[in-house]
Amino acid sequence: MSAPVAPSAGSGGPAYPDKLDAAVLKVAGVVVLGAIMSILDITVVNIALTKFQTVFAEPGGQPLAYSTVAWTVTAYTLALATVIPLTGWAADRFGTKRLYIMAVILFTAGSALCATAGSIEILIGYRVLQGLGGGMLMPLGMTIMTRAAGPERMGRLMAVLGIPMLLGPIFGPILGGWLIDNYSWHWIFLINVPIGIIAVLYALWALPGDRPEPSESFDLIGMLLMSPGLALFLYGVSSIPGERTVGSAKVLVPGLVGLAMIVAFVFYSFRPKHPLLDLRLFSNRRLTVAIVTMFLFAAAFFGGLLLVPQYLQQVRAETPLHAAYLMVPQGIGAMLTMPVAGSLADRIPVGRIVPFGLVAIVAGMFALTQVGPDTSYWGFIIPVLFLMGLGMGGTMMPIMTSALKTLTHHQVARGSTLLNITQQIASSIGVAVISVVFTNYLNGSQSAGAVLGAQFDPTIKDKLGPQGMATAIAELAHVYGKTFLIAAILCAATLVAAGFLPRRHENSRLLVEESEPAGAPPVVLH
Repeated sequence: MSAPVAPSAGSGGPAYPDKLDAAVLKVAGVVVLGAIMSILDITVVNIALTKFQTVFAEPGGQPLAYSTVAWTVTAYTLALATVIPLTGWAADRFGTKRLYIMAVILFTAGSALCATAGSIEILIGYRVLQGLGGGMLMPLGMTIMTRAAGPERMGRLMAVLGIPMLLGPIFGPILGGWLIDNYSWHWIFLINVPIGIIAVLYALWALPGDRPEPSESFDLIGMLLMSPGLALFLYGVSSIPGERTVGSAKVLVPGLVGLAMIVAFVFYSFRPKHPLLDLRLFSNRRLTVAIVTMFLFAAAFFGGLLLVPQYLQQVRAETPLHAAYLMVPQGIGAMLTMPVAGSLADRIPVGRIVPFGLVAIVAGMFALTQVGPDTSYWGFIIPVLFLMGLGMGGTMMPIMTSALKTLTHHQVARGSTLLNITQQIASSIGVAVISVVFTNYLNGSQSAGAVLGAQFDPTIKDKLGPQGMATAIAELAHVYGKTFLIAAILCAATLVAAGFLPRRHENSRLLVEESEPAGAPPVVLH
């Protein structure tokens, strides 16, 4: 890693080169490899769910219910949520290098085991093992990169990390569809094995050793409250689309119990000196505003983003692979603006960057309310997705940069953990809310549901006839348009929180020095 420049007199902390030198980019390469594995895996598996319905069919040949195979995704998400709160403590206790390598090994081993699964139950179990490793990769990666870059270069380095975060959902389905069509479902997991081996060897070579701080005691009570509480809450939230109501016992019981445990943790967490999640970090106003903005953005945007490939497949009858290709312009837009936004975030306040990205996303989401059964791809949908991609690239990474660049070295692991938990909870809630809104609109339609039913029962199409089917498809497109409107309104609400992001230029190093407790030991990198 690039050795910090000797501090100037009275600076109180290490200085860093202004540019992203080769040594820092070498460290960033390790983190990007891990992020690619974790994020691609989530999106690749999504494309295989219908395949799992037939591969793991009932003994009589009856395909498994979609709600059953969906647990291959939900189980992974719950494992992520369970392990993320432990990452900050574990990074301080064992060191980021050792813990990161262990997380990659665990994720890779889980991937290899998934490919051997002979039943849906075993596959779900191995997905939990994968999630335990994958949950540590992103917060650890953010910690490693933040410590490597220093506050003045955070924007540019976070833009590097943002590439797999934003492009994974675009290219993951393409990769998954190609592997399933040309090889078998096993390869969506086996492809992680060589990447994992390369990532471990690369990390051993590229990551500097760091001196862990094992003096902090483990917050056992906090862990017993937060990790299972978060998993139960997300389990309840994730069950809403399948149950089609918030009032179901499957939703309310785990959701309320989990929420009660989380609330208990919040009150408890101010008692120990070293809590599992350091909520005292919320005394940092910039961090608090950034996390609130991130929560609203992730819930609104990722919930709305779920609708686009569904519209393309259900209304326009595109194959999953072709729908994934149509989403590529969104990724191209993100690639264009992300490096620019990252560079700007190091020079001007993010409060002058993020609103422009959000306006592009809000405009795109409102435009999607007008989709119909024959809306032009090149004349409307592709330009709108490209515009939203431009907004994506200018939003997420500057928000994260604003949150992390004012934290001390000692606070970085805890701060990145808070950010990742926020994003995980917000995404789960956003997907559940948009799914319920869509389901309610669908149930209120007289004929839209027939389009979905015809995908499994061809006789429905024969009964409706060409005219009836055309009417049903138009009605389904209208349902999507109304749901996009809700997502657009939620995205617009994010602009309110973004208005509180810093708009004045502040010296990042001064902010770090002011927040560093007197005598706090620095993290030594060698």
